[in-house]
This record gives sequence, structure tokens and C-alpha cells, in this order.
Amino acid sequence: MRIFTASAIIAALSLGTPAFVQAQGAAPSESEAQKPPAQSSTIIRSIQVVDVKDLQPAVRSKVDEIVAQTSDEEMLALRKAIDASPGVAAALKAKGLNSSHVVAINVADGVLTLFAKTA
Repeated sequence: MRIFTASAIIAALSLGTPAFVQAQGAAPSESEAQKPPAQSSTIIRSIQVVDVKDLQPAVRSKVDEIVAQTSDEEMLALRKAIDASPGVAAALKAKGLNSSHVVAINVADGVLTLFAKTA
């Protein structure tokens, strides 16, 4: 499983609602320009929210490593993108969470996984 840092994910979150929405072309930032072009054609079909404490130790360790490497600015940008995406924010709200709980995300096979810390 590949977990992306906030700078790589903002483009995916700009998709808005999760139902078969295709990314719209936007001018990439410097860090996004270094990412593969496939990022802009990602289709989000579903969203899942996973509590980090429920992960297997090996996966939890990878998430913690990503979080440690993510700057405050990247985390803030990720959370702003989540708040600006109604479908993503609604998925969190359904679990009683909000963007401040999200520490990392993953996009794979049309599934956006939000990793949240609740405690």
C-alpha cells in the first residue's frame, strides 16, 4: 500500500464528491509537478475512514513514518482540501470526525482512504 503525503494528495482531494469524479486540470505546485501525471486522472469511487489505532502494527508504523515527515504546512493544506471537498468532509462527519483528525490519506484503485487519529 502506498501512502501519499499531503502535497501529493491535494490534487486528488480537489475532485470534490466521490462519485466517479475525474480530476480537473489545475496548475500544479512545484511538489506536485514532480509527481507522476497519473495523479490528475485519478477517479475516486469511494471513501473510507480508518482509525490509525485499528491498523496492523506494520501499517501503523508506515503511517506514523509518513506523518513524521509531513510538515505543518502540508498538513494544513491537506485539511483545507478536505474541508473544501463536501463528499470527503461528509464521510468524516458520518464517523463523528472532522479534518483535524486526519493524519494521512491513501488513494488506490479508486478508493480514498483517510487515516484518522481519534486519541
